[in-house]
Amino acid sequence: MGQDIAAAPAPGSKNQQIDTEAGLQKVATPSQYPDTKDDNNNIFGESAELNDDRMKQIAVEGNAHFHRLGWKRLSIVLVVEAVALGALSLPSAFHTLGMILGVLLTIGLGIVAIFTSYIVGEVKLAHPEISHYADAGRLLLGKIGFGRLGYEVFGAAFVLELLLVVGSHALTGSIALVTINGGHVCSIAFSAVSAIILLILAIPPSFTEVAILGYIDFVSILAAIGLTIIATAIQASDSPGGLSGVTWSAYPKDDLNFSEAFVAVSNIVFAYSFAIGQFSFMDEMHTPKDFMKSIWANGAMQVLIYTLTGALCYAFIGSTVQSPALLSAGPLISKIAFGIALPVIFISGSINTTVALRYVHGRLYKNSIHRYINTPQGWASWIGIVTVFTIIAWVIAETIPIFSDLLSLCSALFVSGFSFYIPGIMWFAILCKGKWYARENIIMSIGSIIAFIIGVVVLVGGTYSTIDDIIHLTSTGSNHAPFTCRDV
Repeated sequence: MGQDIAAAPAPGSKNQQIDTEAGLQKVATPSQYPDTKDDNNNIFGESAELNDDRMKQIAVEGNAHFHRLGWKRLSIVLVVEAVALGALSLPSAFHTLGMILGVLLTIGLGIVAIFTSYIVGEVKLAHPEISHYADAGRLLLGKIGFGRLGYEVFGAAFVLELLLVVGSHALTGSIALVTINGGHVCSIAFSAVSAIILLILAIPPSFTEVAILGYIDFVSILAAIGLTIIATAIQASDSPGGLSGVTWSAYPKDDLNFSEAFVAVSNIVFAYSFAIGQFSFMDEMHTPKDFMKSIWANGAMQVLIYTLTGALCYAFIGSTVQSPALLSAGPLISKIAFGIALPVIFISGSINTTVALRYVHGRLYKNSIHRYINTPQGWASWIGIVTVFTIIAWVIAETIPIFSDLLSLCSALFVSGFSFYIPGIMWFAILCKGKWYARENIIMSIGSIIAFIIGVVVLVGGTYSTIDDIIHLTSTGSNHAPFTCRDV
């Protein structure tokens, strides 16, 4: 792999030191990992010397490049990573669960997600060598002698979740482009176009650069949702009976079955999936202890956006609401809204690609200067894995072409863990000092137990329900069949 240097925690970690004059990079192997061995497979690495001045300069520049993220930009990255598809699925979930339960779950799960993100942030501050969720898996299972297994399992789940999310963005891009085009071009072609756009936008490897696009992304989703809410409100007011004639219910719909209910709940859970990238994002912060400012800003914005979007769209559209919600505004407004939403569909999707592949690329080049992605080989390998990852995501989008079910599957299998039950376990296994029921620990312990229960229930119930719903829909209509031209 060319000029080698020590495998290190991500740039900016507290236990990382680069002596730019001597060209020496020193990395302390964390003592928290009892099963870590001092060999070539060491994930965190040992010490090495950069004798080549050019390689030394590349390392210093690479370290600085991946260490520029502040809490304000982090807030934007967190918001756009999660809000995009999460918001678009909520009005349909409100229709399934009813207005009361929809509002309560949206607010309640949001509060729990903020709580678990606080735990994730505290784990990162206590163990700055953690660069991605996979490292947290090594730390967590390393306490019982299975650190390597934890690293591999968490790493695989980390990549798989983000792969499903990017597939969801490719599917949403296809729906958007088909809607704008009026159905004159096969949806498969548009999903391929969506995948190409996602690939191009994922090429910049730094979250600081992505955060700049995030401002466009944030305005895009607010404008698209705002237009849909205003348009549907006007349409409802002009319809016979006015707003009072809209058929919405405070309670779950009458013919609700178990699978439909859990798919709806899983869609709300998906909306709070920001914790999965938190270790990766914090690793680029120049002041990691500011993370909670980002979590509060992000969490408050998400709860507000989700609650208003779900409640208002459902109240104005009623039982005919569709998923994604932008389809419910009528042909012309839907085209305009999807046109406005294109930045959020593609920018948010590309952020998830970057999160996953920064971990993958770091593993491939953990002992090499190329991990900084500022050498020809580093760039070539980065673009190569982005291409492969995006192609696989596109195949997933065409294999499971059902928007709400694809989000639900991702949520049930992975978000349930990364955002809920795993942080609950982290509190007890890593952060809790003394008895869990001691006065200073009891509130955190109760919150962690609640998060754990929520996560496990969604994992079991959501996975079963989503698979059941996918089987039912793909076998009872060509519009949901894999790799076919579909109407929206």
